[in-house]
Amino acid sequence: MDAETAAPQPQPETSPQSTPPAVGFAEAAWYWLHLGFISFGGPAGQIAIMQADCVDKKRWIDQQAFLRGLNYSMLLPGPEAQQLAAYIGWRLHGVWGAVTAGTLFFLPGAILMMALAWVAAAHGDNTWVIKIFNGIKPAVIGIIVFAVWRIGKKTCNSIPAVALAAAAFAALHFAHVPFPLIILAAGVLGALIPALGRVGGHGHGGDAGQGDSHHMQRPVGNPWTRLAGITALFLVLLALPVAALVVIAGPAPFLAVAKLFTTAALVTFGGAYAVLPYITEAAVNTHGWIAPGDMLNGLALAETTPGPLVLVNTYVGFFAGWNGAGAAHLSQVAAGLLAAALTTYVTYLPSFYFIIAGAPYVDALQKNERARRALSGITTAVVGVIFNLAVFLGESVLVTASDGVDWTAAAVATGALALLLSGKVPIPALVGIGAVLGAIGLV
Repeated sequence: MDAETAAPQPQPETSPQSTPPAVGFAEAAWYWLHLGFISFGGPAGQIAIMQADCVDKKRWIDQQAFLRGLNYSMLLPGPEAQQLAAYIGWRLHGVWGAVTAGTLFFLPGAILMMALAWVAAAHGDNTWVIKIFNGIKPAVIGIIVFAVWRIGKKTCNSIPAVALAAAAFAALHFAHVPFPLIILAAGVLGALIPALGRVGGHGHGGDAGQGDSHHMQRPVGNPWTRLAGITALFLVLLALPVAALVVIAGPAPFLAVAKLFTTAALVTFGGAYAVLPYITEAAVNTHGWIAPGDMLNGLALAETTPGPLVLVNTYVGFFAGWNGAGAAHLSQVAAGLLAAALTTYVTYLPSFYFIIAGAPYVDALQKNERARRALSGITTAVVGVIFNLAVFLGESVLVTASDGVDWTAAAVATGALALLLSGKVPIPALVGIGAVLGAIGLV
């Protein structure tokens, strides 16, 4: 691989200040806040809303620029819909536009998840709460198995791809290889082995084309100097809040929370389901912050609330503070809220870094064939990773120590999977059905 292939030359930066923006900052901010409250349906639904509003209706960004931003977001770790919102915000109003759009996209859902986590932690022993969650848990097992099928049918379309997915599952389940190492190995194999990089579902079309007509282009000086400055600022923004919180509230569990969720944010290729096994292993087995059943509850709540699915991290973070606080002067509620806020912060900060640092060079990055193949290899391995999650959580819900298989719960999980495969029942409705079955005592 020659130097130009390994490191494509950056393109000129689109400068939001070169011409007046087509939309006022306040108007755009209100839109992003509105989107934060209605962004149900996972990334596909969220991206469809932005396509309809920002491209078709408001014409804030043209189709080709939208598709380039989407393709770039899919190459990054982290929630692609939130990163796409930040990218559109950047094209409209620069750095502050990116920060505003990306933050308001997830903030309503994050606040709601903190409130729901408090209900689960403080009132999880309530009979009605237990019944409702007992119905939800097996439905979520069906949802996870559906995710395996949905991603697997697009990626595991060759013998090498199937072998990579199986190897990822075996490495996690039997050898307990750390998740980041699996992602790294899958990326390297995908880049080096062409057969692993020929999978569908990783692009959304669109040529490099010209950008939207709202902005002109101008050089930005030395791109490496710019990258170094942004990286230094990112490290400061990452370290200062963590250090301040440790000084004020003590190291436990905040240092561990910062380390776990920052690492997770940097390796979340393939969506939230891909990183959940890593989070689950650390939060359940290593730190003892949360039980497997509570992980399922958090995933169900993240599926039915607005915002990215990775907001399940906020739920886990609250439990980390609630159950793992070492500072005697903090109440469980205060520790839970602080840990949840820290979790949310370190989960999304890398997304802003990637968008702000890379947005001016989107065209060049997308021309890197090995980068696209590496992503394909990672996504293939993710099938095995998610299957491992289904096995781990399925054992905690569908198998009991006294009675063996819980056939009623297994029937609910199977029914949930069948309904999802039919394409006629959306995930939030399925979670609601599980909650009703639990409430009336059928599960």
